[in-house]
Amino acid sequence: MANENPGDEVVCVTGANGFIGSWLVRTLLENQNHTYTIHAAVFPGSDASHLFTLHPNAASRITVFPADLLDAASIFRAVAGCSGVFHVASPCTLEDPADPQKELLEPAVQGTLNVLEAARCVGVRRVVLTSSISAMVPNPGWPAGRVVDEESWTDVEFCRGRGKWYPVAKTEAERAAWKFEGGVEVVAVLPATCLGPLLQPELNASSGVLQRLMTGSRETQEYHWLGAVHVKDVAKAHVLLYETPSAAGRYLCTNGIYQFSCFAACVSELYPEFPIHRFPEETQPGLVPCKDAARRLIDLGLVFTPIQDAVREAAESLIAKGFLLRSPSQSN
Repeated sequence: MANENPGDEVVCVTGANGFIGSWLVRTLLENQNHTYTIHAAVFPGSDASHLFTLHPNAASRITVFPADLLDAASIFRAVAGCSGVFHVASPCTLEDPADPQKELLEPAVQGTLNVLEAARCVGVRRVVLTSSISAMVPNPGWPAGRVVDEESWTDVEFCRGRGKWYPVAKTEAERAAWKFEGGVEVVAVLPATCLGPLLQPELNASSGVLQRLMTGSRETQEYHWLGAVHVKDVAKAHVLLYETPSAAGRYLCTNGIYQFSCFAACVSELYPEFPIHRFPEETQPGLVPCKDAARRLIDLGLVFTPIQDAVREAAESLIAKGFLLRSPSQSN
């Protein structure tokens, strides 16, 4: 089981320079229970320099490994010598892919299998897989009136028929992980829309949801929404599940389930000067609200950050980095 003995530990984080990955690296570096040394697996040619600003000892505790998910040898090099793996990396785009199989499905599914095979060969204790609520919804067959929970799986044929390829990729990748027969312990985190300060230089997809909303978008997020969560809570959830020997299965990670229209109203209250659209009450037809939807994580001790704090910190970060502009009147 993971982390039976206190002390130093070497772990691999795939997608380490992305939004969740960067926060996970920071959380591991700041961890009080263990001194983690990190193999940061990043896409070849991508910028990982910001990781070395996250902690005073980052330079001595982070080693960057260029690793393409479809290059099994590069993944093996990143995982070698590790006792644990956090598989965060997965292609995600705000735009519809021109070639879904090549751009999303193959890297997500085969990439996950490559990580698990490397973990098996190396003798890794546990792999924490970053899945998504996109592997839970949309699920039109879910019983009416029942709160969506970890038993829900996305209907991939429903998504294929509507050209919604990201949920297909996340669902098939997670299913592939559960079917993997290599004796590797796997536990999955399924985050809702992640918000918070950007540690990385690029705009990521979930932060883009807030950016678009605050600039007048009328997208209802019908197929991609259950709720929102602070990215630091997602990072904490990964470490919590790694360090909890009894943790097993799927863990929804969201600070409640509610309509996207409710989220938009919350953002509008915090930032009334922005042109935020007023949505009809039900943007996710039939979605049953639930304040403690992440009960499995709550029972392990995770305390969620108020979503208003996540929105404020995310919005101010977007503004500071130039991804969201205040008008001259808003700056006064």
